[in-house]
Amino acid sequence: MKNKILLTAIVTLCFFTTRAQQFALKFKNVEALQQFFQWSPERYPLISAHRGGPVAGFPENAIETFANSLKHHPVIIECDVALSSDSVMVMMHDDKLDRTTNGSGPIGLKPYEELKKLQLKDNGGVLTSFHIPTLDQVLAWGKDKVVYTIDVKRGVPYQKIIEAVRKNKAERYSVIITYSATQAAEVHRLAPEMMISASIRSAADLERLNQMGIPNNRIVAFVGTSSADAAVYELLHSKQIWCILGTMGNLDKSAATNGDKLYKELIEKGADILSSDRSFESAEVLKKYSKEKNLRTKHLNEKIN
Repeated sequence: MKNKILLTAIVTLCFFTTRAQQFALKFKNVEALQQFFQWSPERYPLISAHRGGPVAGFPENAIETFANSLKHHPVIIECDVALSSDSVMVMMHDDKLDRTTNGSGPIGLKPYEELKKLQLKDNGGVLTSFHIPTLDQVLAWGKDKVVYTIDVKRGVPYQKIIEAVRKNKAERYSVIITYSATQAAEVHRLAPEMMISASIRSAADLERLNQMGIPNNRIVAFVGTSSADAAVYELLHSKQIWCILGTMGNLDKSAATNGDKLYKELIEKGADILSSDRSFESAEVLKKYSKEKNLRTKHLNEKIN
């Protein structure tokens, strides 16, 4: 086990000390982010790296994993926020520590001083040298690099998330994920300038959001984990709303089995962002697609570090 940890540390050191091409998304202010998410047929489709884009040696919800994803493609980082027992916001998807760390038990029963000493496992169960980051650390790292979609786990108040985003001046690269119109309305009341990811699978869903005071220009629509009906895509695009399709799960499995061309087909059907567990493979397809269609965005900077 010690040899595996040492190998991970060496690989990480090599990554950060060699020159690597990176694809950075940069927005001057929150108004620039709002404008970017006003849909047009010339929009630049993107991949959302589900849980940050974990691969072998890089665990989910780790800054090192976010950096590895950024090395390969322009990226939206979908990440998860949970609370320690002393109310520190940390990055963790599961309620329990067992699957993703060398700890055990509910995360909500552990103080941050204990959590920060734990080591993260990759999705193959291999222990790495990486540790659980806080939301503050993640937001500070992401400036002028990525856009975050922040998944707020049970028991974490939206008020605390918004306070952290504002403290880190991260409004211009953060989108708050909600799962109901009530949650979306709460976020909009607390932070009317911020973009919100809202579940929309029908015209009625959009109408309810609008009735609760949420304008279309603050919405990014999550349309589910199977391709939405053409009418839904058409409606949302007519309102200048981007659509996130979750390919994690069955669609990613189908692409792995039948060919990655599926990702291009999903974009052509109306998806604008693919939230994928196969972010490298799907991103390669989208980069080729954007080049073929001559799609560009001024907010993407390819740079050498």
